[in-house]
Amino acid sequence: MSAPAILQAPTSGEIIERLDVAAGPDRQPAVDMADLAARLRALLSVEAQQETCLRLGGGLFEVVITGADRAGEALERMDVQQGGCGPVIQDPTGWLYWLVPPGTRQRWAWHPHAVCLGEPHTLTLPPLDRNAPPGPYWLRPPRGDRLVPADPLRQALMLVGPEPAPHRELAARLGSAH
Repeated sequence: MSAPAILQAPTSGEIIERLDVAAGPDRQPAVDMADLAARLRALLSVEAQQETCLRLGGGLFEVVITGADRAGEALERMDVQQGGCGPVIQDPTGWLYWLVPPGTRQRWAWHPHAVCLGEPHTLTLPPLDRNAPPGPYWLRPPRGDRLVPADPLRQALMLVGPEPAPHRELAARLGSAH
């Protein structure tokens, strides 16, 4: 007579593996999850008062770049329009970065005083508590999920005409014409 067979329960790793196989493609991580995780880490870095580089586009925001000279009037107009302008970063080298809704880049026609950038470009966000130089700082800090509305901004920039126009410098920096 032979010895009775001993049943061995599967390990937790084997159970998980069997479940993964049974789940099929639904178990595979979504293609954009790595991107979402990177964006979340970047936003947490900003919240932790650290400077961070973030890819534009996707579901967060895009950026309109203008010269800082004479932009104060456009900023005032946007303050009135929004009851306090959405987020704007000032770079002491003479540029303003207006954070606008995702998808603005596709609708933004050529503008003599501004350029709109989205994917695949990046923007370095200053820490949330930086409101003065050195380095880029929040001229208007982010508040909730408010961004600068593109159409009123476009109109304000057309009226005010901030200088210098960013086209030539951006083209040199990015290596292509805009």
